[in-house]
Amino acid sequence: MSHFSNIKTQIRNLPSLKAALEEMGVNWKEGPHPVRGYQGQTHTAEVVVEQENNYDIGFRWNGSEYELVADLQYWQQPLSVEGFLKKVTQGYAYHTVLSESAKQGFQVAEEQKNEDGSIRLVVQRWSA
Repeated sequence: MSHFSNIKTQIRNLPSLKAALEEMGVNWKEGPHPVRGYQGQTHTAEVVVEQENNYDIGFRWNGSEYELVADLQYWQQPLSVEGFLKKVTQGYAYHTVLSESAKQGFQVAEEQKNEDGSIRLVVQRWSA
């Protein structure tokens, strides 16, 4: 019986996911790489965060998004699963906005981190 949990996300852009994890200071390995779980079980994921207890966290493409794959009983991160996903998702959104706006010729004119944890971005594009 598998102990792995698969948690759906809205994450579809791998470079933005990797940038979000790096910004959080999370060390990760590029996949495909095995996600280690209970009694030696594994799943393969595109991004794997190894934990000291040998039970990993992975982000695996399910055909439409990168879902989080982990044995939640052995979660060993400073944030709860919900807190971790919230922080990853915010960083992912931030990096996706930067990347997509840059593709369209926009530059960040102003960036403000608010006390509630939200980020306010103002982008602009000069045209001749």
